[in-house]
Amino acid sequence: MSKEQITLTKSELKRVMVLEKWIDGRLAEQDVARILGISIRQAYRLKAKYRHGGAQAIAHGNRGRKPAHTLADSLKQRVMLLYQERYFGSNATHFAELLAEHENIHLSVSSVRRILLEGGLRPARLRRRPKAHRPRPRKPQAGMLWQIDASPYAWLEDRGPMLTLHGIIDDATGEVVAATFRPTETLEGYVTVMIEGLRRKGVPLALYSDQHSIFHPPKGKPTLEQELAGEPPSLSTFGQALADLGITHIEALSPQAKGRIERLWQTFQDRLVIELRLRNVCTMEEANRVLPELIAKHNRQFAVAPQNAEPAYRPLPETPLEHIFARRQYRRISGGQTFSWKGKCYMPKPVPGVPRWEAKSVVEVRVGMDGQVWLWDQGRAWPCVETQATQTPAPTTAKKEAAPASPRKPAANHPWRKPFSSKQLQRSTASG
Repeated sequence: MSKEQITLTKSELKRVMVLEKWIDGRLAEQDVARILGISIRQAYRLKAKYRHGGAQAIAHGNRGRKPAHTLADSLKQRVMLLYQERYFGSNATHFAELLAEHENIHLSVSSVRRILLEGGLRPARLRRRPKAHRPRPRKPQAGMLWQIDASPYAWLEDRGPMLTLHGIIDDATGEVVAATFRPTETLEGYVTVMIEGLRRKGVPLALYSDQHSIFHPPKGKPTLEQELAGEPPSLSTFGQALADLGITHIEALSPQAKGRIERLWQTFQDRLVIELRLRNVCTMEEANRVLPELIAKHNRQFAVAPQNAEPAYRPLPETPLEHIFARRQYRRISGGQTFSWKGKCYMPKPVPGVPRWEAKSVVEVRVGMDGQVWLWDQGRAWPCVETQATQTPAPTTAKKEAAPASPRKPAANHPWRKPFSSKQLQRSTASG
């Protein structure tokens, strides 16, 4: 009958050798306790254990046994299968949250990461590079600074079109104030999130953006409308609205300068894509419909409390926000109180109290993001309607037919009929 083989570690083998020397009388009990780093009482218990069971008793009792808290192989296979079929692309932390939320599987992040690594489904985490600069501290109060930006990305993967997510984040709390999907980065998208954020929170003190032409147009000569109004070409439509609201506009010189919202896009590209996939969202309309729910979930998990609980928001102005965030043009009004805009003729809607403007005077026209046209006068918007252009008939003149000219004869007293005098005859003969 073959004896069972026992594999001892270095520390366990050291204990066996020291105990044998003690039993042989070559070491004292004080020396054994000092060498093994245990008390004398523990040394005697270890000696009795060795005499009763031999070297096998020195080995750990759980060696070769499966731990009681280990995960079942079937559970590991299910987790890997779920990752491959539904949750592929998510990181370990998000995957653990999705398993608890949708599959009722509660595992720690380290367990999920270990299962994915063992299955070869996720690469080992690389050590992060040290930060090159100290990050800018957050603002102490909510509403002191908003960061606004847009991120084009395959948010719907291969189920739908390429979309651009416009969003605003509060610098003090990390809360996503507003967000919306649009096909491309447009003024309408920025105006939509700005109006939504203003209505939810109030007017912030400052806004941080990049140097896109939507926020700051290229420098150049003033347009005809600006020359007529006597305004410099320094503000875009969005910039004029910020100036009316008293919001300080700060332009970032690099993407790293507005790192808080850039990191938000990284988080959204990692998590929001998975959430949209689980809801089988395929169109921009569906994405905008479920976006408020996803934004609220993100804010509950990642938003932080500001240093100062008192917010810095200001109340909204009395002027409707649609009138403030509108394209502004200048036109000459005709005697019939009409003006042209993009090839169409408009006139103020006939309502009580509408003023009358002098002919050929320059008026300010505001066009909303939905195409609504207003005539702006003394802080009030007068809605306009499309009308037919009045055409003044041109004077009709009868066209004369061409006829041969009648022969002209000199009059009887014409100088040509008078005879030459002798002096004139001599002068003409001399000159000849």
